[in-house]
Amino acid sequence: MAPPILSLEDVRLHHGDGILFQDLTLHVGPRDRLALIGRNGAGKTTLFRTIMGDVELDAGSRTVMPGINIVWLEQDPDMSGHETLLDWAVGGEKAPPQHAIEAIADQMGIDLDREAKTASGGERRRAALSRALASEPDLLLLDEPTNHLDLGAIEWLEDWLGRYSGAFIVISHDRAFLKRLTTSCIWLDRRTLRRAEIGYGGFDKWTEEVLEEDRRRLEKLDEKLRQETEWLHKGVTARRKRNQGRLRALFELRAQRAAMIGMQGTSALGLAKDDVKTKTAIDADRVTKSYGDRTIIKDFTLRIQRGDRIGIVGANGAGKTTLLRMLTGELEPDEGKVTLAKTLSGIVVDQQRKLLDPKKKVRDILAEGGDWIEVRGNKKHIKGYLKEFLFDPGLSEALIGTLSGGERHRLLLAREFARESNLLVLDEPTNDLDMETLDLLQEVIADYQGTVLLVSHDRDFLDRTVTVTLGLDGSGEVDIVAGGYEDWSRKRKDRRTASKKAKPEAAKQEAPSTKPTKLSYKDQRDFDRLPGEIERLEKEMSEAETALADPDLFTNDPDRFAALTQALEDKRAEKEAAEERWLEVAEKAEGLG
Repeated sequence: MAPPILSLEDVRLHHGDGILFQDLTLHVGPRDRLALIGRNGAGKTTLFRTIMGDVELDAGSRTVMPGINIVWLEQDPDMSGHETLLDWAVGGEKAPPQHAIEAIADQMGIDLDREAKTASGGERRRAALSRALASEPDLLLLDEPTNHLDLGAIEWLEDWLGRYSGAFIVISHDRAFLKRLTTSCIWLDRRTLRRAEIGYGGFDKWTEEVLEEDRRRLEKLDEKLRQETEWLHKGVTARRKRNQGRLRALFELRAQRAAMIGMQGTSALGLAKDDVKTKTAIDADRVTKSYGDRTIIKDFTLRIQRGDRIGIVGANGAGKTTLLRMLTGELEPDEGKVTLAKTLSGIVVDQQRKLLDPKKKVRDILAEGGDWIEVRGNKKHIKGYLKEFLFDPGLSEALIGTLSGGERHRLLLAREFARESNLLVLDEPTNDLDMETLDLLQEVIADYQGTVLLVSHDRDFLDRTVTVTLGLDGSGEVDIVAGGYEDWSRKRKDRRTASKKAKPEAAKQEAPSTKPTKLSYKDQRDFDRLPGEIERLEKEMSEAETALADPDLFTNDPDRFAALTQALEDKRAEKEAAEERWLEVAEKAEGLG
């Protein structure tokens, strides 16, 4: 196997009065695709700083192969002092050439002449990606790379990383992103780093095995230590198992909703009973909204029942926020009408979260300085409620300024979910959250008795939480699909396929054309054979991934592990090339229609 391009060995690092890392070891190979998993506050960002060489170690060593270029995509880079995004991107000693940055920016659809201080989160993130990817890194550190990106940009980034020849380590809450790209997991847990040579798809099973082994070991320790540490992990496995049951219930709800939605996807999602009006939370009837000459939402009809969990997806600028504001009564439509139930009482957790006062304590935010908090009509002790949201109970006295960004977000969710409401509005709620908090948020949404409106680009989270997806493509039309992101994506593909099949029939009625009437021999051959080729490659990739999921393979048979890893990378490249070629000839075939 190739020697590592970077190594951390027996690293110890103090943080405040405690130890952040203890005997931490990491070796990164030249083609590693590593998912870095850990709770908010566990030290993931500090580990990135350590890899960059920006942290002075208390013990241990950092070794980098000569000539290796390490690039860090920070979660929120400081762009102050720069007039435009381009000024920031080309600034600094190690900035790549401007033409290289602009080439990436063009592919991502970002105007780097945008004023830096007024740029949106998505624009800032694309600018940062343009600079990082243009730097030709040998090792790329990605800190929440999909935050603020729309679905199109996420898919573009996935394709770029799939072709990337270097190594990367990624921190992300986006399970779909991690499952597609990573081949190994490193888990930052209780001051040390554990590694498994599996993609993120095998992470849950692996951690459950580790936690079960830890539980058996804890039984041999004294009772006090067991009580102090067990709460950290006991709920994780139980929560995952409970969420499997919630997923089954969610699928049943989706089946019920599918029966209510007509073939054209324009049903009002009504009930067939006389009490339909009393069960309706929001009723949108033939709603249209335009800005200037552009129609954002066109002739949209939807009846949302109490208890529905509605996901809204689409590219940035497609109209998601406009639709959300109309459904909540914040924005009036140009045509049509939105009627809200008189008893509707909502709470909103949006992506422009107000900064919590860093000088206040956690106790002040949750319980106004007291020991008890009112949680939807029931009193709970603040320490017990903190445990429900995966905080150490002793954190009640901590200052807000000492919390990580993810911990602040989790605290905000804890406060908002305590309030009485029957409408919950979440705009990009998964940003900055770790995996365990996402599991918790999934659980809370599943148990919520009211209606949920959720805007998100997190495909996996949508698949785990919503009963109906509203898909916007920027044309003004809104797809209404029973299910999550995958159901909406599948419907779009089916519609494209149906459109292609319908075009030959329509072409019979068109006037003769001088354009080519059929594909060339080579194009037709590729058009016919590539779907089967792609299917074969996907099957072989799945078999390789299953074999690599064996946690003992690397130890017992390192040569086979290396061969399987290389074969998997080769097949990914073959599959991507086959997909690109098929899309090319499919577009030609569509043009012939």
